[in-house]
Amino acid sequence: MKTIQKAEAWYNSTLLPALNEEFKNELPQMAIGIAGRGSECFGFDDEISLDHDAVPGVTIWLTPQGDERFGFRLTRFYDALVKSSFSGQDGSKSSTLGDSERGVVIIDDFLRRHLGYASLPRSWQDWLYTPEYAFAECVNGRIFRDDSKVFSSIRESLRHGMPEDVRLKKIAAKAVMMAQSGQYNYSRCLAHNEPGAAAIALSDFVRHTVSMVFLLNFSFAPYYKWMFRAMRELAVLGEIADSLEELFRLADPRKAIEDICRKITAELANQGLSDIDDPYLEAHAFAVTSKIRSQEIRALHIMEG
Repeated sequence: MKTIQKAEAWYNSTLLPALNEEFKNELPQMAIGIAGRGSECFGFDDEISLDHDAVPGVTIWLTPQGDERFGFRLTRFYDALVKSSFSGQDGSKSSTLGDSERGVVIIDDFLRRHLGYASLPRSWQDWLYTPEYAFAECVNGRIFRDDSKVFSSIRESLRHGMPEDVRLKKIAAKAVMMAQSGQYNYSRCLAHNEPGAAAIALSDFVRHTVSMVFLLNFSFAPYYKWMFRAMRELAVLGEIADSLEELFRLADPRKAIEDICRKITAELANQGLSDIDDPYLEAHAFAVTSKIRSQEIRALHIMEG
């Protein structure tokens, strides 16, 4: 059973009845669930994941106002309930950067921890320069209860709120970087007898391609550790995850690189983003850029994004 399933079962069997008894009036002001960093938040945890930062329980998100009114009391209540529920079951080690987010968390602090600012993105610059994995960490997981919909509406605004001009700018940047790393520099590095540089070029091509596929799905690529697993669940081009992994095992991946690029250009055409008949993705990057309405965003360097 996945951590999210275990957490929801504990919420229904133990936490919710206890909250109804001790915090009945405050319960509608809480959002309760699992989200954030860690494989369990994406539903990708397994037996190996249990060796570190496998903290039982859930997260209870509060507004700053709710935290001021009853956050301290709720924290003491929650910690005691977790201790009594899971006594002797925590054999997991804490890692330096793992830092569990279970327990009572202020919504603003959650956003600041992941995005770097305690609010929704306020400008196109926030959308463009905030790492995609940070957005993924804010919208993953599952919310078991959120009567007020404050936290859920924030997650929905993040999930669907990226301005189209920003998405296009990112797609253009990924296209030109795919062309530079995979279609151009990989071969040149080999020709220069630089196998290490060629390996880096190939890795860069794969990363940019994964990010491109998520953008074409109007979604966010997670941290590299979970990129391929998450990519396989995508409706558009999710199937090329296997082809991308295979590149690292091929003696000469150049034909496979071109096959992948053709699939990308076909999807760009399918979404009406480029009508250029050219296998080289750099040309498509400029075609996508021409679709950007904002002059300020369109004027950015082609690789920016």
